Amino acid sequence: MSVWFPASLPTLVRRERASLAAALGAPVIALGGAIALNLGLYVLMGRDPVAVVYAMLFEPFLSWASFSEVLLKAGPLLLIAQGLAIGFRAKVFNIGAEGQFILGAIFASAIPVWFPQASGQWIWPAMLLLGAIGGAIWASLTAFWRVRLNANEILVSLMLSLVAAQLLNYLLLGPWKDPNGFNFPQSVMFQYDAMVPTLIVGTRVNVSFLITLVLSVAAWVFMQKSFIGYKLQVGGLAPRAAGYAGFREGWAIWLSLLIGGFAAGLAGAAEVAGPLGQLQRSVASGYGYAAIIVAYLGGLHPIGIVVSALVMAVIYIGGDNAMVSASLPIAAVRVFQGSLLLAYLIAVAFVRYRLEWRRTAQRSLP
Repeated sequence: MSVWFPASLPTLVRRERASLAAALGAPVIALGGAIALNLGLYVLMGRDPVAVVYAMLFEPFLSWASFSEVLLKAGPLLLIAQGLAIGFRAKVFNIGAEGQFILGAIFASAIPVWFPQASGQWIWPAMLLLGAIGGAIWASLTAFWRVRLNANEILVSLMLSLVAAQLLNYLLLGPWKDPNGFNFPQSVMFQYDAMVPTLIVGTRVNVSFLITLVLSVAAWVFMQKSFIGYKLQVGGLAPRAAGYAGFREGWAIWLSLLIGGFAAGLAGAAEVAGPLGQLQRSVASGYGYAAIIVAYLGGLHPIGIVVSALVMAVIYIGGDNAMVSASLPIAAVRVFQGSLLLAYLIAVAFVRYRLEWRRTAQRSLP
């Protein structure tokens, strides 16, 4: 004989209106959750969790020298994330910022590599501009394939990043290799006028950080106050309604990808014309991928991205400290970054949805 019995199943139901307090608290909860998760990981690894957390989250603030490195690291993360967030809000997912960053570094390096004897204060601004153009050109390849052939921009932009890395290797092992560099894969050292001026005396923080802050304000004005920014957001929230209103999807894709590529290329140019002082393999350090976490952790909002960029920069610098003082492997630092994004996505899901238990009837086997 069959028997019926009630059961409860969890179901996610979209909230009519998300709480502002919950939305603002989601990144904080995500950070706390990621810290708790990674503390358990450090215990399993046999590391002292207190020493690791101290080195990772507190040591970057204990001296001005350490905090200046946080600002230096936050610059490219903030700049790239601001550009990506504009596209993400328009539902154009540019995952290839790493490749656009590399192309920006390559384009900017062309001036001091080809004209090592050139001088004048025009060189470093020209390098930044050329780098931004290089990043935009690389992003335009993704836009072309997306608009003309409906290719997935996630896959195309990601694969182009791999192509960019190989192009960097070719240049540094071939035509741009420093003949006096003891066979290391690097270009010649850039001349003085090809270096971005220092912003804070006694540190490596340069004028590009100030440019990044100005562009962050411009990103806020663009998305919150301009009609073009409004069209991009409407296209992301309601694509069909945007089409009825005459907003063209192809135009939004081109604009979103070009903005993201421009920002990433500018960040790449500032990296080689700033702390590196030459084109190296290490320029491909993962900024483009980490900026995706920064953009989402900041809620895709220009102001939130400023805060999340600083948090991610602290993790970068603190992770380096933990690798030295607590023998933490670099993979653990990357796990922390990934778990932070995962925790944030889970927190945001509960901001937008609520969990309801619905009773259903199930029948047992006869």
